Amino acid sequence: MMLDPAGWDALRLSLLVGVTATLLALPLAIWVAFVLARRDFWGKTAVNALVHLPLVLPPVVTGYLLLLSFGRTGPAGQFLEQTFGIVLAFRWTGAALAAAVMGFPLMVRAIRLAIEAVDPALESAARTLGAPGHAVFRTITLPLILPGVLAGAVMGFAKAIGEFGATITFVANIPGETQTLPSAIYALLQVPGGEDMAIKLVLWACVLALGAVVLSEWLARRVARGIAGT
Repeated sequence: MMLDPAGWDALRLSLLVGVTATLLALPLAIWVAFVLARRDFWGKTAVNALVHLPLVLPPVVTGYLLLLSFGRTGPAGQFLEQTFGIVLAFRWTGAALAAAVMGFPLMVRAIRLAIEAVDPALESAARTLGAPGHAVFRTITLPLILPGVLAGAVMGFAKAIGEFGATITFVANIPGETQTLPSAIYALLQVPGGEDMAIKLVLWACVLALGAVVLSEWLARRVARGIAGT
């Protein structure tokens, strides 16, 4: 499945975007999932709806909202550029942000289900013995939900690898700069004779997705065996 230089660039950029988006979204996803699973507060339904909004909005709408907010003329975009020199629109970093936003609900959902499966009595017992909240989470909750965290990370990574609508709206389809696997496949299908290379990119996308799932299963089993052995 040899690719041309543009194909390798798209593959490399997809991996970079996928890993960056996953690392960017995962800590926040764990925190939000814990709050939604363990806390009752006013507006919880609204927060839950907001978290899952990217799942129901058309991806192009999400991408356009990101452009309005994080573009060079948007409030967040102007702040980041003027304060930190960070430009997201039409850059690979913007593609990572779009992928993180689109994958965030999937990560939160997987992790929240894992947290809800943990018996709250275990956490209560640790707090009764004097353990602070962060220690309870680090030593009891987090080890028990690691398989769910891994599942959420893989879902977020897979979503990032396959994201198209929000990404192309926010950062366009610039070869070598913002062109990921989906946008490269789309571009190849628009030109005569591009089908052969498009098929190769499709196969690479399948390999990445399957590899992520296999790695997740292997890690989850190791974690489960480690928890059972403690």
